[in-house]
Amino acid sequence: MNAISRERPITVAILAIGGQGGGVLTDWLIALAERNDWYAQATSVAGVAQRTGATIYYLEMVPAVPGRTPVLSMMPSPGDVDVVIASELMEAGRAIQRGLVSPDRTTLIASSHRALGILEKTAPGDGIANSARVMAIARAKARRFIAHDLQRLAEQNGSVISASLFGALAGSGALPFPRESFEETVRAGGKGVGPSLAAFAAGAEAVALGDGAPPEAAPSVAAKPDPAPLGGSARERAAYALALGRIATELPAAAAEMARTGLRHVVDFQDAAYGHLYLDRLRGLAASDGAAHGFALTREAAKYLAKAMAYDDVIRVADLKTRAARFERVRKEARATDGQVIHVTEFMHPRVEEICGTMPAGLGRAIERRPGLTRAIDRVFNKGRRVRTDGVLWFMALYGLAGMRRWRRSLLRHQVEEAHLGDWLATVRRLALAQYDLAVEVVRCQRLIKGYSDTRVRAESKYGRVLSALPLLEHRPDGADWLRRLRETALKDEAGKELDSALKTVASL
Repeated sequence: MNAISRERPITVAILAIGGQGGGVLTDWLIALAERNDWYAQATSVAGVAQRTGATIYYLEMVPAVPGRTPVLSMMPSPGDVDVVIASELMEAGRAIQRGLVSPDRTTLIASSHRALGILEKTAPGDGIANSARVMAIARAKARRFIAHDLQRLAEQNGSVISASLFGALAGSGALPFPRESFEETVRAGGKGVGPSLAAFAAGAEAVALGDGAPPEAAPSVAAKPDPAPLGGSARERAAYALALGRIATELPAAAAEMARTGLRHVVDFQDAAYGHLYLDRLRGLAASDGAAHGFALTREAAKYLAKAMAYDDVIRVADLKTRAARFERVRKEARATDGQVIHVTEFMHPRVEEICGTMPAGLGRAIERRPGLTRAIDRVFNKGRRVRTDGVLWFMALYGLAGMRRWRRSLLRHQVEEAHLGDWLATVRRLALAQYDLAVEVVRCQRLIKGYSDTRVRAESKYGRVLSALPLLEHRPDGADWLRRLRETALKDEAGKELDSALKTVASL
C-alpha cells in the first residue's frame, strides 16, 4: 500500500472530459471520505466545450475532528497534489504541464486511450499528439504512474470511465480506505450499480496486475479497418477476384500490400470495373519505376491514387450515412440497449456546386454558366438544415442518392475529378524519368486534398498553391526537398500565411 499520511489533507485533482462522469467520480470520493469519518471539500473549474479542455475537479480531505471545521483550499497548487486522475492520456500531459504532478509526491492515474481533441482532428495533416512521449514524461515526472485503457474496460462492462477510474484508484492504494468502502460507495449511489461495480472491479484488477504498459509500448488510436468491397453479383465478385490476382502479376511486390488496400477502397467506392481502372493507372506508373529506388513511386501512388479516385461526393456521403454498420456504430456509441430507440439527426448544408455535381455533366455545366439560375438554386438549397434520418422520408432520400453511384461516372463532379486526376498523373509521369524524387513528392501532394464541400475547396486551393512552385523547382537538385517543405507547411498552416511566406522564399531562390 502507498497510502498517504493522515497528518495533512490529502489532495486529489481529477481531469475529465464532458460525458465521462468526472462529477460522479468527485461525488463518489466525497462520499467515500465521509463514509470513513473524513471531512471533504470539492470544487471544479469547467473546461471549454467540444473537447478543447477538460473540467478540473479538485478535492481535499482530512480526518474529521469533533468540534473543529478545517479550512481547505479550493484550488490545486503546483507541487502540492497527492493524486491526479486523468480520464484520457493527453489530459495527464496537461496536468503535468500545469505543475500538478511532482516526482516526490504524486500518484498519477490515467487512462491510456485517446479521445482526439479539436486541434488534432482539424489539423490539415497528421495532428495527433505523440502518446509515447507523454507516457515517457509521465513516468519521469510522477512518483508513481498508473496507465491502463480504462475506457475500454468501462465499455466492456457497460459502464462509463468514471467507474473504472474509481477502481484504479482503489487498486492503487493511494488512499487510506479499504476496497470494500469504495464498493459500498458505488452501491449507495443507486444508479447503474451492477455495471459500475463490474467496471470498478476491472479497473482495480488491472492495477493489481501492474501499473501499465512497458516503456517501449505506446497507446495508439485504433486504426479504422479498410472497408471491404460491397457484395453483389457473382460476376462482380469474380471481377474483384481477378483484380486481386492482377496485383501479384503486374505490380512490384514492394507496392502489393498498399495496392490491395487501395483496390478495396476504390471498389467499395464504386465497383470492380473501377478497381481495374485503378490498377491500369497504377501499372502505368510502375512502368516508370524501378528497383533502384525501391519502387517508392509505385508504393506512394498506390495509396494516393486510390485516395484521389475514391473522393468524397454527395453520393459517397449518402452511402456511408445509410449503411447498416453506421447505425450499429451509432447505437454502440450511444450505449443503447436492444429495447431502446435511437433518433439520428443529420446536419445538411449543400452548396450549389454539390447540386450541380450530382447532375449529368452537360446539364451541370450549363447551369453553372447561368449566374441567375445558380443563385436561385443556391437560395433554395444552401441553408443549414437538420433532418431526421432514422425515419422513412429522409432515410429514403439519402438511400436514393447513394443509389446514384451507378451513374456517377457520367456526372459533373466525376468529370471534374477526372480532369484533376489526369493533370496530376501527367505531371508525375513527366517527372518520373528525369526528376524521380520530385515525382514522388508530387504524388504525396495529393495528401493535401481531402474533405467535402468548403473543406474540399480550401484543400484544393492549397494543393494548387503548392504545385504552383513546380516550374521553379523542376530543374533544381533540391527541388524535391523544397516541394516537401511546401507540402508540410501547407498541412500545418490552416490560415495559409506561412505557406505564402514559404512560396515567396521559393520564388527568391
